[in-house]
Amino acid sequence: EKKQKALMESVEIGDSILTTSGFYGMVIDINDDQGTVIVEFGNNKNCRIPMNKTAIVQVEKPDAE
Repeated sequence: EKKQKALMESVEIGDSILTTSGFYGMVIDINDDQGTVIVEFGNNKNCRIPMNKTAIVQVEKPDAE
């Protein structure tokens, strides 16, 4: 539970994430008041979906290459 909370707090705009559904995307906006993020999926950048932060299982920072 502590690991999950730390993961949620570490999410920043520009991070690549993996969701509980197995989707990879990039965080483009964060709403801490509601505990949600806007995630962009796919190469065409047209698929933007709001989702609950608790659906994030993995975070990769852009500079981690």
